[in-house]
Amino acid sequence: MTERCRSIGLRLATCTLVLGTLAVLLSPLFHPPLGVKAQEKSPLKLVATTPLPGFSGDFDHFAVDLKGNRLFLAAEDHKTVEVFDLHTGKPLHSITGFGQPHAILFMPDTDKLIVTDGDDFGRVALVNGKTYEIVDTIKLPPGVDGAIFNPVTKDYYVESGGGEAGAATHLLNIIDSKNFKHTGDINLPGNHSEAMAVDRAGKKLYVNLTGANDVGVVDLTTRQLISRWPVPDAKVENSMVLDEPNHRLFIATRQPPKFFVFDTDTGKVVASLPCSGFNDDMWFDRPRKRIYATGSETTTVIQQRDADHYEHVAEVPTGFRAKTSILVPELNRLYVAVSGKGKPDAQLALQIFEILP
Repeated sequence: MTERCRSIGLRLATCTLVLGTLAVLLSPLFHPPLGVKAQEKSPLKLVATTPLPGFSGDFDHFAVDLKGNRLFLAAEDHKTVEVFDLHTGKPLHSITGFGQPHAILFMPDTDKLIVTDGDDFGRVALVNGKTYEIVDTIKLPPGVDGAIFNPVTKDYYVESGGGEAGAATHLLNIIDSKNFKHTGDINLPGNHSEAMAVDRAGKKLYVNLTGANDVGVVDLTTRQLISRWPVPDAKVENSMVLDEPNHRLFIATRQPPKFFVFDTDTGKVVASLPCSGFNDDMWFDRPRKRIYATGSETTTVIQQRDADHYEHVAEVPTGFRAKTSILVPELNRLYVAVSGKGKPDAQLALQIFEILP
């Protein structure tokens, strides 16, 4: 009886060991790793890629012509503005005659574009949207770079330089887009600034004072800087987007790569999270309460739970220096430019992502 009990016990122990081993081996089939789950639930789906052979260096900012089904991209080191089919990504035309194009404003009522042109050119150029010819230019100081459009006043605010790294001030040049005239300037601290945002009333402008490591607030009626908000433990403020209903301003820095949420009533930071490195553009998907920050190799997706609480959702793979982008909510698409500056074997391309629920 004793030997029989021992035999039964041994068989039970052996069965338990075998079953346990099988459970460990089969577990990945029924319980995928967290990374796989995250990939399956990616909020962005790559639906088209347009390779851009013959291009090198960096791309900069985009603009969209919804009615004409066109996408414009500043190829700053190629010295052109590229035109693509908005739905397919197919190249349509290459606009020449620039020194270093950075930002683009498309004006659908006149079918014209205003392009900021840096390098030694220091100007803005007016382009005919039918013939793609430069029909007029306005000379500005050197260091022309980014810009923001005020849809209320129709003014286009163009950053230009303080030049040297130690310069005390630089300018926002005000361009009347209706008449293509330079109507004034706004003095800002530091040698340069980056991304900007304008409120819905068209009376207040927020700007990343990158040369001074602050966020600036400008009264557009008086054309005066009225407030400066320090950015804690970070610098190289680059991307920006405004969530006006919640009184929140989102910015992203490069050193370190970090996403910040400012309360626009107090100028204080209420939240922060890590984000994609070398970021340049950021967008707020209002219906989904998502932020997309595009940087080198990935796009960071952050979910807004409420005005003060944010959750990192995903790092969506993109490409090298894929830092500039444009969100087109009407088409449920995010367009990303993969650049190649500093990488001899870089595969430059236009990527089109579908935004998923």
